[in-house]
Amino acid sequence: MCDSPGGHHISLTRARGGGRLRAMSTKFSWELAPTDGNADFGEELNGTLPPLVRRLLSQRGVSGPEQAQRFIRPKLADLGDPFAMREMDAAVERIFRAADNGEHVCIYGDYDVDGVSSVTLLYTMLRAYGIAASYFIPVRTKEGYGLSEEGIEHALEQCGCKPALLITVDCGTSSVEEVAALQARGIDVIILDHHESSAHGRPPAVAVVNAKMEEDSPLTYLCSAGVVFKLAHALLKRRRLMDFDLRRYMDLVAVATVADIVPLVGENRLITRYGLQVMERGSNVGLQALTRIAGLKERLSASQVSFRVGPRINAAGRMDSPMAALELLLEQDPEKADRLARRLDNLNRYRQDTEEQIRNQALEMLPLTHQPDCRVIVLGSREWHPGVVGIVASMLMRRFNKPAIVISLDENGVGKGSGRSVPDISLVQALQHCADTIVSGGGHEMAAGLVINEDQIDAFREKFDAFARDCTPAEPSLPTLHVDAEVDFQELTLDLLDSYELLEPFGNSNPQPVFMSRGVMPTAPPYHLRGNHLRLSLRQGLCERYAMYFGGGEVTLPDPPWDIAFTIDRNIWNGRESLSISIQDIRPAQ
Repeated sequence: MCDSPGGHHISLTRARGGGRLRAMSTKFSWELAPTDGNADFGEELNGTLPPLVRRLLSQRGVSGPEQAQRFIRPKLADLGDPFAMREMDAAVERIFRAADNGEHVCIYGDYDVDGVSSVTLLYTMLRAYGIAASYFIPVRTKEGYGLSEEGIEHALEQCGCKPALLITVDCGTSSVEEVAALQARGIDVIILDHHESSAHGRPPAVAVVNAKMEEDSPLTYLCSAGVVFKLAHALLKRRRLMDFDLRRYMDLVAVATVADIVPLVGENRLITRYGLQVMERGSNVGLQALTRIAGLKERLSASQVSFRVGPRINAAGRMDSPMAALELLLEQDPEKADRLARRLDNLNRYRQDTEEQIRNQALEMLPLTHQPDCRVIVLGSREWHPGVVGIVASMLMRRFNKPAIVISLDENGVGKGSGRSVPDISLVQALQHCADTIVSGGGHEMAAGLVINEDQIDAFREKFDAFARDCTPAEPSLPTLHVDAEVDFQELTLDLLDSYELLEPFGNSNPQPVFMSRGVMPTAPPYHLRGNHLRLSLRQGLCERYAMYFGGGEVTLPDPPWDIAFTIDRNIWNGRESLSISIQDIRPAQ
């Protein structure tokens, strides 16, 4: 008989609704990946990797022994030549000219994790070369996003003197007029970015290092911190610093890569994997303090960074000033870092409370402002904090499987909104289609922002709805849950985890595998934990397992037996390891 996994005692209460479990429709439409036999990765890996892991490798497009080895055992030697990025040469030459001539350099960043991490790494790099540098990050509620006219003036004021060179990170690619104005004032500009270009073309900068401005670049997946990392690598190749080890700063790039949800492929995956290891060793004092505040003590994963570290860094820019996060990442004193980390933790709690209030108000408002067959969600209020509308939009999109845009209106009726979309509906194209109803807008296919006047919200919603209907003529169906493989409980062992973890880090374009098990029976009533989560005791045949169903307290469970879809992780408690199961969905056994 399978042993139940060990774990610490948790105080539990009986789930709402009594002992009987009522039937309900599933949250997802399940799609099980086809079985195409055992992939062949050569004698060594075929003999050491379980068939399930080999199948997962094959599903990720990995074929042959060489590709498999590079995927499961990536090496820093695999990093490509940074000068392969277009205009990298010009950026390096201009930075060294600033160093040689004793020029002042101003760094202009963005207020999210990617922007703050990019500023931290670039500032550290410039100082290592003896360059006098200052930095500026706009406040969301004052200067707004990007290289704005107001933001530039504030940045130059904080510099204390007119810089000879201004370097933008995580913004600037679409700022043609702003860069031209800086050049007219005798200030050179370098742009380090990963966003899409505008219809106005390339800004008149000394260098624009952005793979998305190139044709057929393999590095379009880089976030801005990844671009800064490539720049740092290029600088060191031209002028080596004997006492500077770039590997010590890979934790910053890993945090930014995970938090910005860019694809974990190629060099992104390599940098993130090594960066998480650097983070575990506590290279950055600020990140070390933040991981302690977040309660992360053992082996770090990309999902922990995404859900526990990233939101605390982002909270500064969402709810207050991003400078608090930047100061934390630059801090060298552990005591000061602890104080700053606690400040970010408090801001994150404030963010969570504010988010919950807006979410509840949005759910109450929805049936009053939208017809039941509306294909989109567009909501706005003068009471909503602009720092969290994107999070609420994401929640609404996932809950209703529709594109959602949530707008914060100021006292003059000018709204700043953030949107999240579903596959097949591009927000960029939607904003272009609705251009006559908004002041401005832009972003990516799946995430975008806009500025809109309050009296245009209804007209925008109507036009956006029509656009969505043209994109998806059929009524929206349940979102698809892609299941990688069917497994039995008895296959879920620590030995399996050892091989399974070679596929990490998981994230965008390398998602954590989802498994399913059939004919599972609960052995006790579900129990509620704080936060509306469920702890389940389950049995399949003679094998018993515990499982967590995060958010499951809001779900009405079907009558057993069940089919369950889940992910697996390693749990470490009091020195004891076990395999943990996280339920993604439950349906009646089929």
